[in-house]
Amino acid sequence: MRKEEFMPEKHCILGIHVTNRARNVPSIQAILTEYGCNIRTRIGLHDADGRRCSTGGLILLEVVGDKRACDALGRKLAKVRGVEVRKMTFGG
Repeated sequence: MRKEEFMPEKHCILGIHVTNRARNVPSIQAILTEYGCNIRTRIGLHDADGRRCSTGGLILLEVVGDKRACDALGRKLAKVRGVEVRKMTFGG
């Protein structure tokens, strides 16, 4: 087998910190839907104890496709007021 067949796949992970979830969710969801074919994994985290939910939260996204898709998604999300985005890349 050629060496390229053993090269690890690139992984782009976006961490999205959201404040005021109630206000920001519609804008965030519209962007995530736009890039739905580029999102392999989505994990949402927020504090909840059965009686109440926190006003903030964290979304983790594994983004597939070329680097431009990950960068564009991150930029669009970062433009939403109350959203902070951090990017991690691994592999290849």
